[in-house]
Amino acid sequence: MSDTPAESARDYRETVFLPETPFPMRGGLPQKEPVILEQWGDLYGTLRAERQKQKAPLYVLHDGPPYANGDIHIGHALNKTLKDFVVRSRFLLGYDVDYVPGWDCHGLPIEWKIEEEFRSKGRRKDEVSKEEFRRACRAYAGKYIDLQKEQFKRLGITGDFANRYATMDFTSEAAIVAEFHKFKNSGQLYRGSKPVMWSPVERTALADAEIEYHDHVSPTIWVKFPVIAASDDHSDDLLSFRNATPAIVIWTTTPWTIPANRAISYGPEIAYGLYEVTAMETGLEFEPWAKPGDRLIVADKLAEDVFKAAKIASWTRVDDLNPSGLECAHPLAALDPGYGFSVPLLSGDHVTDDAGTGFVHTAPGHGADDFEVWKAHGHHEVPDTVDPDGAYYPGVHLFAGLKVLETEGKKTGKFGPANGAVMEKLIEAGTLLARGRLEHSYPHSWRSKAPVIFRNTPQWFIRMDEPLKSGDTLRETALKSIDATAFHPAGGKNRIRSMVEGRPDWLVSRQRAWGTPLAMFIDKQTGQPLHDPEVDARIVKAVADGGADVWFTAPDSDFLGAHDPARFEKVEDILDVWFDSGSTHAFTIDPRTAESGYTGDRPSHWPADLYLEGSDQHRGWFQSSLLEGSGTRGRAPFEAVLTHGFTLDEKGEKMSKSKGNTTDPLTIIKESGADILRLWVALVDYSDDQRIGKQILQTTVDAYRKLRNTVRYLLGALADFDEAERLPLDQMPPLEKFILHRLHELDGQVRKAYGEYRFQDVVRPVLEFCSNDLSALYFDVRKDSLYCDRPDAIRRRAARTVMDEVFARLTAWLAPLTPFTMEEAWQTRFPNSQTNCARVIPETPDSWKNEAEAARWAKVQTVLETVNEQLEAARRDKVIGGALDAWPVVTGPAGAFAPFEGLDAAEVFRTSGAELVVGGEAVTAEVRLADYPKCARSWRRVPDVGSDAAYPELSARDADAVRYWDERHVG
Repeated sequence: MSDTPAESARDYRETVFLPETPFPMRGGLPQKEPVILEQWGDLYGTLRAERQKQKAPLYVLHDGPPYANGDIHIGHALNKTLKDFVVRSRFLLGYDVDYVPGWDCHGLPIEWKIEEEFRSKGRRKDEVSKEEFRRACRAYAGKYIDLQKEQFKRLGITGDFANRYATMDFTSEAAIVAEFHKFKNSGQLYRGSKPVMWSPVERTALADAEIEYHDHVSPTIWVKFPVIAASDDHSDDLLSFRNATPAIVIWTTTPWTIPANRAISYGPEIAYGLYEVTAMETGLEFEPWAKPGDRLIVADKLAEDVFKAAKIASWTRVDDLNPSGLECAHPLAALDPGYGFSVPLLSGDHVTDDAGTGFVHTAPGHGADDFEVWKAHGHHEVPDTVDPDGAYYPGVHLFAGLKVLETEGKKTGKFGPANGAVMEKLIEAGTLLARGRLEHSYPHSWRSKAPVIFRNTPQWFIRMDEPLKSGDTLRETALKSIDATAFHPAGGKNRIRSMVEGRPDWLVSRQRAWGTPLAMFIDKQTGQPLHDPEVDARIVKAVADGGADVWFTAPDSDFLGAHDPARFEKVEDILDVWFDSGSTHAFTIDPRTAESGYTGDRPSHWPADLYLEGSDQHRGWFQSSLLEGSGTRGRAPFEAVLTHGFTLDEKGEKMSKSKGNTTDPLTIIKESGADILRLWVALVDYSDDQRIGKQILQTTVDAYRKLRNTVRYLLGALADFDEAERLPLDQMPPLEKFILHRLHELDGQVRKAYGEYRFQDVVRPVLEFCSNDLSALYFDVRKDSLYCDRPDAIRRRAARTVMDEVFARLTAWLAPLTPFTMEEAWQTRFPNSQTNCARVIPETPDSWKNEAEAARWAKVQTVLETVNEQLEAARRDKVIGGALDAWPVVTGPAGAFAPFEGLDAAEVFRTSGAELVVGGEAVTAEVRLADYPKCARSWRRVPDVGSDAAYPELSARDADAVRYWDERHVG
């Protein structure tokens, strides 16, 4: 049998209706996307105007502000792309969407950068006026706002960039001050002197949200506090002290805090004992500090661990011991009378016998628990030991001026000589029992990466547990708001709830220059903030007119009016930057609500429908916004919170420039296009940490090609499609009804997934639909009809009608995710239409739902798989050249073939013919040759080739199609 048709006098290729489209196979996205951006112009403005004409419901996404320094990184790209998915998908679902991109501008990173710039010019920060310094910070932030704005736009982000917000804008700073005044005037604000996390390197207090924990190796010491007195209740205990002065043993990882010690805490439920050393370990390379006869007091549970550290070989437990009422000498008392005070034993619930000695060295100026137990026992004076630069104050005996942490030079951020000096003095005093080293998690500043210390210092706090006007405390109000908020993923609720339940009062003051000031005056006589609405109004207006700089440059009298400036102290601390960003709702969405009297063309509503940021913002922006809104408006400024994980490299490791494992989004855009990066975001499970790298991006490119090729095929197949060609549902063949059913099914899934921010559940089912239902089944089955049926044939019209519906939905469904490609496809087909981005998802008729057809094709495809396996085997064995050479005989039970009723089995199998034979229990297929002449046009081997005398080389179907073509093209 010949593999080619008989010699033909005519080339029929011109009569075949092959797909035609200018839409190229290769995307060329890096070149095309900027052109599309130019064509879009003010896309966001266009979309909002369109929806407002339609009186569409309003949806508000409030932007968590990125920091205005440096180029965007992959984390920015992930975050902003997810936000764009939300914005575009809500437009697609028929909403009017309010989204104003914003920037966080104040804070240390910019302040440091400007300090470096001045130092490079030979000027120290204290030689630069605050006005000049702040002006330089403002210019630096402005430069990077403009840079990042253009980079976000190139990524395809749509939003109200023309009216972007920034925390350093004068109106923003004024609004932040006004929000601060609400806390001041409600009584929630207070000045307290307590230990806070302090960064000597940055010379400022830090809040919990500004702390991150890194592994650190600290010196550990076991220190003896000699017992010098006991209450009358301990007369029996004192008898047991007659042989040697006993000592209570403490353990600490911060030797530098020993000069600040004022007490020892013990656990009232812990069992303690008095132990006598009987022998030391031998063969040591050094002489241990303990000796036989020493009497030590420790928790029974920890005694063995303590003695092991001190190289004590054997011991005797002398007696039980109750620490209540004991007093000790300071371990440095023998060296300097400045430490001649007694050290009381205080009961504290924070003490455990899990580690250490069962006693806690208590320095009330350097620990939260230490401070609280000290105050709880009636002590009010808290010693100041370490200055803002991390050095001992001049009045600290033995150690004045020594640095706890280095703040200058190459050793900046390293621990200074204080730890070593304290240990040497303890050895000299004979009170060091043992020492070692411990690797543990230690707090560091998230900006400088330098260690921090707890340091007692006056700061301004917002109370978490004082009742508000509602009767609830700020903590209770915030917790109620959390319970009323929808979290995506749901686990975020428990995470932020546990943080708010246990968090301390909100520390809002910082001792820096670049930020929004705590713009208030303190009455020197009462120590309380001034509450005067007229003064507050003058402050807010001055800041709105001239920016926060005016607070530092204008005379106090400009604000105080009739008040005597001599009576008041101006507070020049700046606000925690989290207060700035937590207030953004107050000057971004709240002023544009109907309640505020707004009548412009950018309406908003409060609270926002959604806040969307990384999961670290449960302790950052989500929490500061929650507290700010709860404190000023009685609820959170959001209805829902969505969080995403962090982006790691392909090995699952954290990205770092030093490792060289970063992925630059700008490079991806330049080399592959923004749609590739956006498709990667759509494909990952953003709720968890994601990975990115060359290999992963190649997988994304492969997925993109499938989508692009599907759209390209549709464009080619739909060339010149006319409405007159459209076929009604009741005339559709079964296969078309199945594809319409799949469209109905997918439409519901896509709408629901977009509504619930599950973008992965949009793109993955659509990709599977393109690969399985379209490319592997529908396009393949209908290829012959599209290419060879005459244009007015019912089957071809049905196929093109369905493909038109597929195209309409694919370009809509994927528009939020790959907007450039879908825009290119839409404009290729409809060059004079409005942008694809302005469309809503076409309504999908319920009449398309057809479970019976879906069930039929599930069974048909089971038989098809068996046939395809045998066809592939026959091709491998060179029995056939292609499927059209085959005429399979398929044998199986009658039930297996029932779904084929009304179908052409050969068409389904893509063969020239087929025979279904009932018999046997399983479906089997035998590939036989189609022993008929080959049609010169369609290459099918069918019995009716030559049946039309005018076209002897063609089948009857093809002869009819060519006659149709000839009538319109010949002559």
